[in-house]
Amino acid sequence: MAVDELQSTTLYFGPWYRRSPFFAATLRHGCKAYDIYNHMYLPAFYDDPNTEYWALVNGVTLWDVGVERVVEISGPDGFELANVITCRDLTKCAVGQAKYALITAPDGGIVNDPVLLRRGENTFWLCLADGDAHLYALGVAEGRGLDATVSLPEVYALQVQGPSAKDVVGDLLAGSEELASLRYYWTLDAEIAGIPVVISRTGWTAEVGYEVYLTDAARGDDLWEAIMAAGRPYGIRPIAPCEARRIEAGIFNYNSDMTLANNPFEISGLERLVEEQEADYIGKAALEAIRTRGVTNKLVGIEVPGEPLAFEISQFRPALHQGVKVGHVTDLVWSPRLERNIGYVFLPIELSPPGTRINVVGPLGELAHGTTASIPFVDPGKSIPAHLGSRDASQRATT
Repeated sequence: MAVDELQSTTLYFGPWYRRSPFFAATLRHGCKAYDIYNHMYLPAFYDDPNTEYWALVNGVTLWDVGVERVVEISGPDGFELANVITCRDLTKCAVGQAKYALITAPDGGIVNDPVLLRRGENTFWLCLADGDAHLYALGVAEGRGLDATVSLPEVYALQVQGPSAKDVVGDLLAGSEELASLRYYWTLDAEIAGIPVVISRTGWTAEVGYEVYLTDAARGDDLWEAIMAAGRPYGIRPIAPCEARRIEAGIFNYNSDMTLANNPFEISGLERLVEEQEADYIGKAALEAIRTRGVTNKLVGIEVPGEPLAFEISQFRPALHQGVKVGHVTDLVWSPRLERNIGYVFLPIELSPPGTRINVVGPLGELAHGTTASIPFVDPGKSIPAHLGSRDASQRATT
C-alpha cells in the first residue's frame, strides 16, 4: 500500500483482535496504520519508510512487537518437548541463552521460526512468527504422552534497536554489569523503573538491539514511556518493523518468504539450522534425506538497480528468465543505504547462483530488470549486532 493511501485510510479497531499492552502508546505517539499478526494489531506505519529506516540505522528506535506471541513450554518433560519440535540441538542451548529455531513438520516443512529463549532447565519461551505453533506443541505433547505444559503467558515484547540502543538500555539499567557483558543471543532478568522484564540481545534488524519482554501486562504504558524518556537524549522515535533493514540483513518473514510448504534447505542460510544430533526430532528423517539428495528450488537474493520501483510487492510477483516464468519474488523494497531495490526470489536451483538475470513482472505488466544476489546484502558476519563494546569486540555471532 502506498504512503498516500495509508494516510487516507480510516482504521476501525474492533474487539475481535487483541491489543498489546503498548497499543494505546503507539496511537498516542502517532502510529497511522496497523497490520494483523498473530490475531493482534501490529504497528505498520508512523512516518515515511525512509525516515524510519535512517532513524534505525543512525540512532535508536522503539517498536511494539507484542505480536511475537510467547509460547511457554514447561514441566518435567519440557526439554524433551522443546527439543523434539525443532531441528536445533537444544542440548547446546544453555539456560539464559537464545536461539533462532525452526519448528519442523514430519515432512521437514517449516511450522514456524521463533526466537527461542531457554528460561530454565525444562522451561522455554518460543517467540512466534505469525502462526499457531502453540497448537502444534500441544498436539505433540498429547500425542507423545509427555508431562509438559504448553501455555500462552501474558508476556509482550518491545524492541529497542539501533546504534544508540546500548546507551538507552544502559541508562535504564545504570551500572548493570550483566548488561555490559550481555552477549549476542543471550538474556537477563532485570527491572526497568520497577517493572519486571526479560531482556534479550536480539532483534529483527541486525543492528545493535534488544528485545524487552514485559512480564506484567498492566505496566505496558509505564514501560513504553520509561524507555521513551531514557531515549529522548538520543533522539529515540517509535517506528514500525523495518522491511528494508531486515532484508539487507537476510532476515526472513514467515508466511511471506517461507511457509509450511518449504523446508530449511530451500531457504538460503537456513540450512545451518538443521543440526546433526542424536535426538530424533520431528522431521529428522525427511530433512536428512533432503540433505542427501538436495533441493530443486531455492530462495535467494535479488537486486534491481536504479530508482525505487514504481510498484510495491503486496503479493508474490512473477519472476522471468529469458522471457519464461521460472519463479516468484516474495519481497522487493528500496534500500536507502545501498540505493537499489533488494529482495528475495524463489528460483530453480540451476538459476539460483548470484548474477543470474531475472525480470520481475509488475502489477500492470511492467518489467523490472534485476539479477540474483547472495544474502545477507549487508554485514554477512553479523559483526554489527554482535559488537557492543570492548568486552566482546572480537565475539562472533552465534544464533
